[in-house]
Amino acid sequence: MTASRVKRAYRYRFYPTDAQAAELSRTFGCVRKVYNLALAARTQAWTRQERVNYNQTSAMLTAWKKTEELAFLNEVSSVPLQQTLRHLQVAFTNFFGKRAKYPRFKSRKRSRKSAEYTASGFRYRDGQLTLAKMAEPIRIVWSRPLPEGAKPSTVTVAQDAAGRWFVSMLCEDPGVQPLPAIRAEVGIDAGLDHLVTLSTGEKIANPRPERRDRARLALARRRLAKKAKGDGANRAKARRKAARIHARITDRRRDHLHQLTTRLVRENQTLVIEDLTVRNMVNNHSLARAISDAAWREMRTMLEYKAAWYGRNLVVVDRWFPSSKLCSTCGALVDRMPLHVRTWTCGSCGTTHDRDVNAAKNLLAAGRAVSACGAGVRPQRSSPGGQSAMKQEASRREPREPPLGRKSVKRAPQRRRRGLRTTS
Repeated sequence: MTASRVKRAYRYRFYPTDAQAAELSRTFGCVRKVYNLALAARTQAWTRQERVNYNQTSAMLTAWKKTEELAFLNEVSSVPLQQTLRHLQVAFTNFFGKRAKYPRFKSRKRSRKSAEYTASGFRYRDGQLTLAKMAEPIRIVWSRPLPEGAKPSTVTVAQDAAGRWFVSMLCEDPGVQPLPAIRAEVGIDAGLDHLVTLSTGEKIANPRPERRDRARLALARRRLAKKAKGDGANRAKARRKAARIHARITDRRRDHLHQLTTRLVRENQTLVIEDLTVRNMVNNHSLARAISDAAWREMRTMLEYKAAWYGRNLVVVDRWFPSSKLCSTCGALVDRMPLHVRTWTCGSCGTTHDRDVNAAKNLLAAGRAVSACGAGVRPQRSSPGGQSAMKQEASRREPREPPLGRKSVKRAPQRRRRGLRTTS
């Protein structure tokens, strides 16, 4: 990927005037209304075994604007309304491709308030951004400058639950260039006591942003629960207070993850992580809050796109690879490794291991096997095919004789669900 083709979204906070806030609120409502109308129309067509595409919903939008009941759709810019139909088309494409569930209707209280403008719906000149249907530019807090000479291709305006306004500008960033190749490699084991443990032996502390504000958040939620349900001003005020605490927790977590992932990508050519099923892990109610606070999935997402930006290699090892139970010195495999065991001694070679450091070293060895012999990992990142690195290592240690006949083959025990092996 060349540097000129890399697009980044630059997000800024802005403070609209009362007129601008009213206009954007009307736009959010119209966007939600059009999305729900189009989804209902496509759902009804689906029950009749008919297909409705974007062009047909666009024609429906034109007809809706001509009705007396939906004439208010003409009061806002047409660009966000067309964009929400495109978003609905993408949602159905992902559904038919079995990459997502069936699209859901947008809720006035729970859904994200946002509107997307393409180039015909805004004007950006001399550092001033003016949206359609607005007479003056919005007041943006430029926390960092846009790339020199950058022209936004898409602008997304959103308001979060805490009442803060944000604008996101998508533009090409020529400053994103592949970094010089280096020989450093690292295995990364995720945990809870330490957010990540590296194969070099370094352990990076878990800041636990949710725990720092847990008492304050609990108090705010108790006060919210005592307010009468409805659209009252007191309940809205209590809800915003709780939302501001959630937003502060999220901002701290994201900032720490950005610093950590950027450092790992800059210092290493190859990064090896494990394919964790966080969705299954949070079923453990004793650790669900801590796992969610660690945000392992968000960290992996950051590593993926930053590695692609800067020309690094990210290898994701199969989730069934026994990195904690495998001795990184001699390759002996331990039958059981409960979570409370943090250090253990190998019975074959006598080496004493730190559980997390040993797991990170084994992950790095599995990643090297991918590069050396073309072994595949699931999901595959570095090679289109090949045998799993875990299976190759097991076959080298314990060669098995082929079964002599059908009766001599014993049924293999069912693979136990892996659960929370990587947590600390």
